[in-house]
Amino acid sequence: MRILALADRPPHLSLQGSIAELCKREQVELICTVGDLEFSDIQELAKVTNIPKIGVYGNHCSGTYMDELGIVNMHLRTGVLNGVSFGGFEGCVRYKEDNAKIYTQEQATQLLQNFPYVDVMLSHAPPYGINDEPEEVTHQGFQALRTYLDEKRPKLWLHGHTYPRPESLVAQVGPTRIEYVFGHRVVEL
Repeated sequence: MRILALADRPPHLSLQGSIAELCKREQVELICTVGDLEFSDIQELAKVTNIPKIGVYGNHCSGTYMDELGIVNMHLRTGVLNGVSFGGFEGCVRYKEDNAKIYTQEQATQLLQNFPYVDVMLSHAPPYGINDEPEEVTHQGFQALRTYLDEKRPKLWLHGHTYPRPESLVAQVGPTRIEYVFGHRVVEL
């Protein structure tokens, strides 16, 4: 399965054409958004009607664009596509008092307590200690996501939110492939 993943900034496709053209050229079978995207950045997704779209919101998202763009919100939900199970968790660690998609570590632990196994996990923030900055709350990963990763061991994890240096990028944890997304990325599952 070929996945077009989008996160944290508009996809820069000026030399590659539109999102629809990229999907056709790359034979994309699923579009996944993992947060911090503005409606205006991805409004073209409304025109893509022949490819399933799933996602989670980031901490800077309005929390209102998925329905209009035909994206299924996967926050605390699971679904199956072509025999592959997907699930998701939105937002990031609470670093301010706000109505944004932010949660305390304790809230995330409660919310994910009985979350079932999925083959592919979508999250905006990464699991704690994976491509994050543990000492800086703003870009700290969720401890509950790390517990989920260590215990459930999904095949693939897509996340955005942070800015890891290329030399310290974590791409594999046990059997789980970690794909950090910034802008757009085509991922093979």
